[in-house]
Amino acid sequence: MRALLPGPEYVPDPGDVPNGVVIDTWPTGRLAEIEFYVPDYVFAVEPFAVMAQMPALRVVQLLTAGYEHAEPYVPPGVTLCNARGVHDTSTAELAVALTLAAITGLGDYARAQLSGEWLDGFRDALADKTVLILGYGAIGGAVERRLAGFEVEVVRVARSARAGVSAYTELPALLPTADVVILTLPLTSETRGMVGRDFLAALPDRALVVNVARGPIVDTGALLAEVGAGRLRAALDVTDPEPLPADHPLWRAPGVLISPHVGGTSSAFLPRARRLVCDQLRRYAAGEPLANVIRTSG
Repeated sequence: MRALLPGPEYVPDPGDVPNGVVIDTWPTGRLAEIEFYVPDYVFAVEPFAVMAQMPALRVVQLLTAGYEHAEPYVPPGVTLCNARGVHDTSTAELAVALTLAAITGLGDYARAQLSGEWLDGFRDALADKTVLILGYGAIGGAVERRLAGFEVEVVRVARSARAGVSAYTELPALLPTADVVILTLPLTSETRGMVGRDFLAALPDRALVVNVARGPIVDTGALLAEVGAGRLRAALDVTDPEPLPADHPLWRAPGVLISPHVGGTSSAFLPRARRLVCDQLRRYAAGEPLANVIRTSG
């Protein structure tokens, strides 16, 4: 069995390569022989479109938790797996960092530093706030663990209700109590535009929307109307459109803090991605069920 990985940094140590597995790294001239493929951690078209040249392909292992960008390119009959668990650490860290920075005004202080302005005065705190985590999966749980100790009340919301977790259908009753909403949900037909005019209008004044999920989950126009009026605040690692054009009004909107989609790109990523690739290769070579299956070959 021949596997194609995006670079040598993902290749398991020699003793961890399963018997019978031959590993190529990108680029390779043996696309027709590739059975197990790990596309690069990018959102460009090329690493996904190349699957059309892999007639022997059986498994696609993504390095992202989201998979909407890759799904159209995965041939029928090929098993698609995502990288659930790989990004929990770095994305949760960024979600909490953005929350703290936006709540306490660190972005304002950073801008004031450039002009030598001593911007003192009263500031907000995260303590005693209600934080609603929308999309309570692996990343949402990681966010909650990192919020422990900040003296906040956490409200968990997911697509379906379960013990301690409310369903999307309960949002109208929950949003008016939320001081912070952290988005960690996948982009689907159901969640696209979910955070729109009615959703935002239900939030209390000065509430903070933190998006470390996908940009199109939020209606950008509706968000601009709320932050432009000074009623809500936002901290965004993802935007719609993305990358955000230099002249886009979100850059200069009051109460908005933006990072350039860096939720997964930290030093925590590679060790966890490498472990996942190694484990999935072992499972596949041994005929064991794969982890994180989004779509099966059956």
